[in-house]
Amino acid sequence: MGSRLPQKRIAKFFDELTKRDRLDKYKLDDKALDPTKIATWDLVRRPPVPTETVIQGKPRHPLSKAYREFQRQEGARLRKALNRITHGKNIFVYNNIRTNQVVYSLTRYLEEKSVLSQLVYHGKKTVPASLRKDMWTPYYSVHFDDAKVGLRAYHLLREFSLQRQLAPPKEMVTMDQKWLDQKRPRDALEAKKFDEEHEGMVGKLLPKKERARILMDQKATSVADIAAVLAIQEEEIKNGFGAEHRKELGRRALQRIRMTRKTERTTAYEAAQRVEGFESQVQSQAELEIEDEFDEPPSNTEYAVKPQQVKILWNDIHDAHYASSWPERVHHGHLERTADHVMAGQKRITSEEKADENNIPSDAFTEVPESPSLLNV
Repeated sequence: MGSRLPQKRIAKFFDELTKRDRLDKYKLDDKALDPTKIATWDLVRRPPVPTETVIQGKPRHPLSKAYREFQRQEGARLRKALNRITHGKNIFVYNNIRTNQVVYSLTRYLEEKSVLSQLVYHGKKTVPASLRKDMWTPYYSVHFDDAKVGLRAYHLLREFSLQRQLAPPKEMVTMDQKWLDQKRPRDALEAKKFDEEHEGMVGKLLPKKERARILMDQKATSVADIAAVLAIQEEEIKNGFGAEHRKELGRRALQRIRMTRKTERTTAYEAAQRVEGFESQVQSQAELEIEDEFDEPPSNTEYAVKPQQVKILWNDIHDAHYASSWPERVHHGHLERTADHVMAGQKRITSEEKADENNIPSDAFTEVPESPSLLNV
């Protein structure tokens, strides 16, 4: 068996990807692999571990529980190291197909703890016990040139979503005449009974289930939130957000900063070594390398963002109309359509579609007046 077993597994994995023509979807160019996409590989989740590796005091059989647990732990560390390369520069947004709940992720794939912590309890069965990935579909992704700006946007999006659900506007959760008209039965007797039961109810709180349904529906407000966040950040950048501000610090504060930076350098070095080790294993079977933060991304990918530019890729670009306006520095694009629950990359625009690529204006949207109908003449 020996140490050749991991190499056979890597070769089999890449042969399967090549046979199904799926390897190109994980590439940025001919040889560079996208670190945010390969983190979803089974080869990364359970990376190849040489069989002579000492685990719990001695080498273990690949089918033993100790070997599999060590492999799982190594996979978690490797995924964390891969995500560290682009941490903060990308925000991936997913939408629940049943409730229209929206969650934000710094990784291209959904993590159960991160998703469940964003879901607010609105009553029975409003927060699932576990993450069902088939219920969440890619909505849009936001890409920044600076990790500080991206993390700030992520923080504001989470805060806006939580505030709207915990302290909603009064008109959002109270009955009005429009809501009563929608709920009134068509049958005359039932409608009369409904009117008697709801007489004088305008301005009262909606039923609990109805409130939960309205508060969980964040699909439209999420788009308005990201437009507002980007507008806020324009002002913050003008006022010097993200720039280095030196101020007088005490001896202990400077010591803490030095210790923190030293720890960060150590962690970054360990993560880089882990990624390089996996990259060397891959290169033994395929001439591929993992894109790092110092490489210049190709111009046709979502990572090719100019300074102070923001790129938003949409699963359905018409959803951008949920926001009344967009800042001028925002550029819109399309996400590639896939059957996978993991968010895909930027769609390659053909020459026929280039004319329609920038079809989202930066000013306020105005409705086109309807043409007179022949039926009304």
